[in-house]
Formats: sequence, C-alpha cells, structure tokens
Amino acid sequence: MLDAAQLTLDDQDALFDHYDRALAELDANKDRWAQLPVPDRIRLLSGMKDGIMKVAKGWADEAARRKGLKPGTAIAGEEWIAGPYACMAGCNALMATLSQMQGKAFVDHLPTRELVTGQLAVKVLPHSIWDRLLLSGVSAEVWMQQGVTAGNLKEHAAIAYDRPEKQRRGKVALVLGAGNVNAITPLDVLQKLILENQVVILKMNPVNDYLTDYYKIAMKPFVDEGYLRIVKGDAKGGAYLCDHPIIEELHITGAESTHDAIVWGVGEEGAKNRKAGTPRNTKRFTSELGSVSPTIVVPGPWSAADIRFQAENIATMKLHNSGHNCIACQALVMPRGWDKGGQLIQEVKRVAAGSTRPAWYPGAQQRLDTFAEHAGKADKVDRGPLAPALIVGELGADHFNASCEVFAPALSVKELEPTDPASYLEAAIDYANDELWGTLGCQILIHPKTIRQIGRKRFEEIIAKLRYGTIGINGWCGLGFLITACPWGAFPGHTLENVGSGIGTVHNSFMLEKTERTVIRAPWRPFPRGLLSGQFSLLPRPPFFITNKRQHKIGAALTKFQYKPNWLKLPGIFYHALLG
Repeated sequence: MLDAAQLTLDDQDALFDHYDRALAELDANKDRWAQLPVPDRIRLLSGMKDGIMKVAKGWADEAARRKGLKPGTAIAGEEWIAGPYACMAGCNALMATLSQMQGKAFVDHLPTRELVTGQLAVKVLPHSIWDRLLLSGVSAEVWMQQGVTAGNLKEHAAIAYDRPEKQRRGKVALVLGAGNVNAITPLDVLQKLILENQVVILKMNPVNDYLTDYYKIAMKPFVDEGYLRIVKGDAKGGAYLCDHPIIEELHITGAESTHDAIVWGVGEEGAKNRKAGTPRNTKRFTSELGSVSPTIVVPGPWSAADIRFQAENIATMKLHNSGHNCIACQALVMPRGWDKGGQLIQEVKRVAAGSTRPAWYPGAQQRLDTFAEHAGKADKVDRGPLAPALIVGELGADHFNASCEVFAPALSVKELEPTDPASYLEAAIDYANDELWGTLGCQILIHPKTIRQIGRKRFEEIIAKLRYGTIGINGWCGLGFLITACPWGAFPGHTLENVGSGIGTVHNSFMLEKTERTVIRAPWRPFPRGLLSGQFSLLPRPPFFITNKRQHKIGAALTKFQYKPNWLKLPGIFYHALLG
C-alpha cells in the first residue's frame, strides 16, 4: 500500500487515490470489526500496549525535540505523561471493562450516590488499588443526566455491545487528529473503535505528523487486521476525506472554525448555509473544540505554603505544553480586595518566570499580539530568551479575550466583589457560564475549611450550576483527560449551529452514556504537608506540574508500570515522586 509520506504535495491525485484504497479496505472490514468478539478486542488492545512500549521513548523524545525541548530533561516529561503513558493507561482501562462485558458486570463495581439535584453520581476513581496508591487523594465522579438511575445505569452503558455480535453492522469513521497533545489522537481512535464499533481512517494533523510512524507501530494490531488506516495530508486532503461517500461519521479535536468550515462551508457559502439551517455536510460529527477555561479562586484561610502550592497549580494550568492546551487556564477569577490575592498573583508570576518552554504551536505569536491588544493594563513576565513573556492582563469591558481562546501563554484576571464565600462563588459561576466562551473545563480552588463553612450540601448545589464538561476542585481539570475512565468533552447541549466546545465525549473507559459532567477532586495540600494537617493523601507534588523536577523520570516509570503493573515497580515511582 502506498504511503502518503512518499507523495509530493503536488501529487494530489495520487494522494486521493491512496485515500480511496485505504477507505475501500476499511469499508470491506467494517462489519467484521463490529462483529469481532470481545476476547479479540482485548487481544488487539494488548498488542497495542506492546506497540506503545516499543516506541515510547522514541515517541516522547521526538515530540520533545519538535517542541523545542531537550529529551531527558524534566520539562520533556510532559511528552511522556501526555503521550505514551496516557495511551497505555487508556488501553488498560478499556481492557478491564471489556473483560467484564458479560452482563455489563463492570457496572456492578462502580459506587453510586444521589446528588442534591436528584441526579446520579458514578464514582470512577479510585477504582483499583493502583489508583489509591498512584493517585492518592484524587477522586472522580461522573454526574449523569436526569433520568439515569442506579437501577437503569446498565441501560446507559456500553450500548454498542447491546446488539448480538452477528447482528452488528459497522461504519467507517474519519478522525481528524489533534496537533498539540500527542495522546489525543490514539485515544480518539479508540473511542471510535471500541466504544462505537467503527473502523477508522486517521488523518494526521500536519503540525505533528512526524509521529505517523510511531502511531503505526503503536497501533499496528489494528492496522494489520484492516480496522485502522493512518494517512497524512493538508487541508485539501482533509476536505476530500470529510466529503468522501464511504465516510459515515467524523470526529475532530481542534478548532471551532475548522468544525464550522466542514459542516457549513466557508465565506458566503457558509453564512448562507448556516442562515438556512442546511449543513453542507450532514454526517454525524462529534468534536472537542476547546474553551476559554476559568480558574475560580475562592477566598479563605490560605497559608503562605498554600499560596505557593496553588500558584504552582495555576501556573501549570496555564503553561503546561506552553499554553497550547484546550483547557489551559485563560481566565483567573479573583475576589477583589482579598488580602492574599496580590501575593497569589505575584507568586504565579514568579513560578511562570521559571518556565522557559517555547511557544511552539503555529500562530502563537500572532495570537499573543492580538491578546495583548485587548488585555487592558497588562504585565509581561519574562521567561527567558527562548520563551515569549507570559502576558497577564485584565479581563474588563473588552469582551474579546473572554470570547476567543488564545492557545498560547496569556492569562486574564477578572476580579469580582466578594461578600460571603458562597455568594462570591455563585457570582463567579454566573460569570463563567454567561461571559466566557466554551464549556469544556474549569477549576475551583477552595480551602477545605471554606467548603465546610459553606456546607457540603450547599457547595454541591452551587457546583451543579457550573456548566462545564469537567470541573476540577483544587486540581486541574486536565486530570480528567489523563484519567481515561472520565468522559472527556463539552457540557452537553451544543448543536451544529452553536457548537461551542463540541458535541459528544471521548475516553470514558466505562462506556457510560447520557453523562453530564465529571467532577475531579484533588488534595488541597501535597504530601507530606497535607498529611501533617490531617489530610489523608500520599500524593506529593503532581508529576505534571511544570515545577516538578523529576517528571521525565516519573513519566517513563509510569508508562512502564502501566505496561505491566507490578508491586516491585512502585518504590521507584514513589522515590522520584517524592524528589519531584
């Protein structure tokens, strides 16, 4: 089979012929895939783990180099954790669910509770002894939509497996790969394959198509058996595939503008189609399209050590992957006049100054310049000769930066009048819901004593008003991406006409349907300080923090652990974690 990498850009006809052959092969195999028994699916996922392990170091090192980092350094550990590790963990989680597919027995092991809203909450983390050890103190609940109950939960799980195997019919899906975080693309592919019974043609994003050969090895079992094809191509290639008659469904992790161009068209054609409500592309289209993500800081009895740690937390939310994340914090919502607020902002700037990762994603400088024009009174935090300064601006009357994702190292501060903590939090939630674009993910930083002051029931009622797909309480909502048991996607309700942060979810290894949001809770303080103050958690500084000095060691060790979990591997992980 002709490799698209061998084609010149001018040889468009040959490229399209290559696509046609790949699609014909997938079309011929789609029903065979849909009817493939569960043990064979587990076998293929196990083979994918072997493939990931073969290329893990090369994958992480190549990604680091392409993003301007030196392999083997602490900051390059991001490419391990948000690459091979996350994919390996995703394979394990899906294999565990598939192994209990008979009678959907995996649902029986998921604790549930009724929320104050009457909705069902499903606890998906911790789920194993490994979760309790490696993510000590971190929990995740999936809040289901109204109508889902403990009694009918199995009716809303793994619905692709409800029909007998021999009666299933497959589909051919197009996945348009993401260019920023290198675990996104393989996990999007697994969503279509395992949760939706669809064979996949994956078109790589030109930004990171240097990973094509690594992905082909990592996902070789699916390629070899005819269920996956991986191709390169530019926007013209993507357009050809989107409109191809064999393609029945599409998925993209990317930009709202790209989604709308595919659905409605561009320019006058797009405007006309949108006004008439007549999409040019009517195929089912799922998506994850980013957001202007807020972090809400709630005033309380923060100590100096709390301020230092939470400043690292905020700086990580902003500068992980140099801000080229769909849930990078862009709006820091602060209580006006809080006596600890100025110190927190200064500490965030201090931490940011030590993060010298280049802004590598195409167009970053242009977006930073545009952000600065609309930032009001703004400070620039120098981060060294290779990295652009972090822009910290005011989010005031000019609504531009509240409605446009910067996808680069820039942060807006919005101050709201505090009264009591509960009223302030409600006002901040109203602001986030009504003024900031998108519904993908957000964070709330709140002292445990303040939660007790508000009352746990009242706090839950307030959180239920926050319309985001993943909410991190004292932790980055990006944890919901790394924990593949969590459904990852926008808050439900978006439409093709107003797609916002997207439609549908990915990851979701327990295969839950009719989900509303994921709520992640993380320890307020790291180990050992947290333990000394009565907080039962053994989690030290998280490995994905931009300040972690051992994340390259931890990332490699965690990947090897996920490949073959073993008690003997834990001491090394804990050693590096404690020194991080």
